[in-house]
Amino acid sequence: MSRTEVALFDSLAGGERGEDASVVQRALAAMRAHLGMDIAYISQFVGDEMILREVDAPGQEALAKVGDAHSLNDTYCRDILAGRLPALMRNTAAEPLAASMPITGAISIGRHMSVPVRLADGSEYGMFCCLGFAPDETLHERDLGMMRAFAELASFEINREVEAKRVMTEARSRINAVMGDQLFSIAYQPIVDIASGHPIGMECLSRFQSGAPDGWFAEAADVGLGVALELAAIDKALSALPHFPESIYLAVNASPETILSGGLATLMRDLPGYRLVLEITEHATVADYDALRAALKPLRDRGVSVAIDDAGAGYSSLRHILALEPDLIKLDMSLTRNICIDPARKALAAALISFARETGSRIIAEGVETAAELATLQALGVEKAQGYFLGRPMALEAALRLFAVRNTAANVA
Repeated sequence: MSRTEVALFDSLAGGERGEDASVVQRALAAMRAHLGMDIAYISQFVGDEMILREVDAPGQEALAKVGDAHSLNDTYCRDILAGRLPALMRNTAAEPLAASMPITGAISIGRHMSVPVRLADGSEYGMFCCLGFAPDETLHERDLGMMRAFAELASFEINREVEAKRVMTEARSRINAVMGDQLFSIAYQPIVDIASGHPIGMECLSRFQSGAPDGWFAEAADVGLGVALELAAIDKALSALPHFPESIYLAVNASPETILSGGLATLMRDLPGYRLVLEITEHATVADYDALRAALKPLRDRGVSVAIDDAGAGYSSLRHILALEPDLIKLDMSLTRNICIDPARKALAAALISFARETGSRIIAEGVETAAELATLQALGVEKAQGYFLGRPMALEAALRLFAVRNTAANVA
């Protein structure tokens, strides 16, 4: 490889487009500069059109910019692929077919080089093209070989982009189908008053036909449907509120993005706010607490309680608590698990309980699985709890039967 070619490939590491430019953009800039061309671009074939996807044309933006579309019948592409025009044209005037085409005069194409960009399956994505306004007899086959090498690099990157787009499209289709066909259910887990042993509320938990809920919500967020999926789950969960006794509240989980979207206000508009709890997870990142507080205010004004979920699991929960002044603080199961035999967990839980008492918040312990854990939490001053020891997540029908049995027992007594 010559020094010129080495320098050309080295330019991909930086290039005149800057460090933030993609490999495809750098390849275009490098080839255009190396060949002394005026315009370089990568096109995509879409139906009967050629659409410019990447362009390097300093000072010539009026002639070529990203998104420009041309009929394939008006370009060289089909003729080059069919062998009716050569991939390297030092002088378009010497090629009768090229000279006769309107685009040659319209853009003043004097010289032209073009090679196909192919996808992994061998299909043609489009073309890697360079053109200049004047002929250049010094262009040679070695230049064409370099363009083919750079087109291979561009093909690799484009294949990655195409695959990423395919994955995103499939994910969006999957999530839209889940929402449209209601391919998820809601499980209700009791939140219990420790002293009486009676449920005071139910946490609403999403369940999908396959896969973990966290995976579904994470994938939805990755493809821009996180808010939509959360709202769909919350809407379904809250539709059960009229079926529960008046004394029971429902707790739903929402990310800051969903709260900021304003969609919750619509879903909760006709529901009694005092029977609703909005849980914000510890793992959620909050970019602007002022905006989040402003979005929560109309809900809180209607009586909706705010809870910080997973408290004690990480630093974010402490920031949430200090910034949002929640009505409820939910101790994470990592803190309550084995608290009866772990002095460190007991000390941290005691500190959070004391903090809640001083700030007017109430504590709910999550993940309680044994009588010993429950007794220890009660001794520390915790009054409300949930977990498998107190009640597993259950379908709506089972949850409603739970209250029917309690009412029957109360009437008998």
